[in-house]
Amino acid sequence: MSVKKKPTKPRILIVTPEITYLPAGMGNMTQRMSAKAGGLADVSASLVSALFELGADVHVAMPNYRRMFQGDIFSLHEKELRKYHEVLPNTHIHLAEDRIFYYRDQVYSNHSNESMRIALVFQREVINHIIPQVRPDLIHCNDWMTALIPGMARRRGIKCLFTVHNIHTRQVSLAQIEEAGIDAAEFWMNLYFCGLPANYYHARSHVPVDLLTSGIFAAHYINTVSPRFLWEIVEGWHSVVPDSVRAELRYKYAAGCSAGILNAPDASYTPVTDDALVRTFTAEDVMEGKAANKRGLQRELHLKQDPDAPIFFWPSRLDPIQKGPQLLTEILYQLVSDYWDKTLQVVVVANGPYQKWTEKIVADFDLHERVSVMDFDERLSRLAYAASDFLLMPSLFEPCGLPQMTSPLYGSLPVVHSTGGLYDTISQLDVAKSTGNGFSFDHYNSWEFRHAIDRAMEFHALPVATREREIRRVMIESARTFSHNEVARRYIEIYEQMLDRPLVEHQSGAAIQAHAESLTESLMPDSGV
Repeated sequence: MSVKKKPTKPRILIVTPEITYLPAGMGNMTQRMSAKAGGLADVSASLVSALFELGADVHVAMPNYRRMFQGDIFSLHEKELRKYHEVLPNTHIHLAEDRIFYYRDQVYSNHSNESMRIALVFQREVINHIIPQVRPDLIHCNDWMTALIPGMARRRGIKCLFTVHNIHTRQVSLAQIEEAGIDAAEFWMNLYFCGLPANYYHARSHVPVDLLTSGIFAAHYINTVSPRFLWEIVEGWHSVVPDSVRAELRYKYAAGCSAGILNAPDASYTPVTDDALVRTFTAEDVMEGKAANKRGLQRELHLKQDPDAPIFFWPSRLDPIQKGPQLLTEILYQLVSDYWDKTLQVVVVANGPYQKWTEKIVADFDLHERVSVMDFDERLSRLAYAASDFLLMPSLFEPCGLPQMTSPLYGSLPVVHSTGGLYDTISQLDVAKSTGNGFSFDHYNSWEFRHAIDRAMEFHALPVATREREIRRVMIESARTFSHNEVARRYIEIYEQMLDRPLVEHQSGAAIQAHAESLTESLMPDSGV
């Protein structure tokens, strides 16, 4: 009589260069393993935690950033250092080991050559050591820094999901890849080259590999970080998107092997517990809380002290290629002048090429009591979310965006260009129907941007009770919608679709989904709304 083998849970390996936190049960030192540069760290953390708490067989591969994990490792006592180097036999955390990671104090390098070297070494360790050890059923990779892995995975028959967080790509020769210790000869035919190679030897020396496009090309399934941005790329919007990236995304889209999954703000962004605020608050006392923070911000930035002054907050890098600061500088003087009697104020907490032009307008027209331009500072940015009435985000394109999802949590309504992730997350406020959460404009120009700001000012002129009702509603809806619950649910759904089986045996997809939502909810601070 044959013995039926007990089914095993599918094994997931998430490959990421950054992560915010890891669940304590995954291995020792997890609470210290934090290395963050952007939203990828938050998404990775929430997804791993949801899967682990659900009982799925999830593993994580990331670089061993010893300095970032431990602080000054030179000052560690011998006992602490020994504990750090101990590895639990059944750990689900797999650290890529190389000295290039050990003493870094930030995830990414500002130097192009070093960035490429770091990415190649990370992938070498994942391909040569971590994947053979883990033996995953599915690998989840992120951006160009992991884009060689899908080609290897396809060659070895391992399912692979590739997430495109940004449209930046890099080129590298096959010779450089192999010199870094990756045997690309095994899977070179699954890479995307910048030209047509005659054969392996021709490709190795003469035709560069396009990394981001390779990840898209080789992966079994891809996702962008907003549904609208995926559609815009497929439809031919945004000349900044490389042609190769657009073409491969179109193929995946046409084949039904793509999706858009929005990111969500870091769970620490909540006015209930944010220690950067002058006063914390919930939806119930939002007007009092915002008034206290407004006074604090005006005092710190030497703006005119006026509790009724509408404050517009600019949170994004002053980058004219994507973020649209030129739209603000074109209207800034006239905007402040037209609403001088309303004490309209603009607060910019950001760096970038347009910082000097914004500062010049403030200086030339002596707008110091109405406009403040400050270098980016995390504490000041958080205070501005809480103090402001409105957020300005007129991006030309936006793969996802997080500020427009963060500001409603603090009762600050976004004014956005309706594109990409901004289109997916912000809808026109309709006070009569009590729907919507901000103000948007469709055509990318300063006149349309100004018109959207005027609509925001019309809202600000409404009775306090009406504004309070709508701001409370937006805060409550945002806390429910812009959370990592939904992010984890969508990724779990795709994993199961790719594997054609549940991540945990004896549970239906709906049960897993509900379980994941309840568990990821417990990871976030109490919203209080």
